[in-house]
Amino acid sequence: QRQLVESGGGLVQAGDSLRLSCESSGRTFSVYDMAWFRQAPGKERDLVAAISWNGGSTYYIDSVKGRFTISRDNAKDTVYLQMNRLKSDDTAVYYCAVRAATTRKLSTGPYGDWGQGTQVTVSS
Repeated sequence: QRQLVESGGGLVQAGDSLRLSCESSGRTFSVYDMAWFRQAPGKERDLVAAISWNGGSTYYIDSVKGRFTISRDNAKDTVYLQMNRLKSDDTAVYYCAVRAATTRKLSTGPYGDWGQGTQVTVSS
């Protein structure tokens, strides 16, 4: 059984940076595509960024392009989300998730095996 553990969230000011980490355990990490989702209060959980099993392809939603970078270290079974120039609209609980590696677009699910999430709060 896979377990995903997110960390790195916190309270920051607009314009600051944070790096989120998600460590996977329990199953082979390198054969899975990985993604970061976020859920703001009162809203649905939405895909933010995704990365292919070998790191060769990435996907970002428009609102984070140029500010967020997703990366992975298969030797450490960890995926990262570097978040720069944070805005108040980025405030949410951030979750990582996996899907079996596939040729489908990274924006296409289903993703699963959710972690517990890490809170990111950006004050303006």
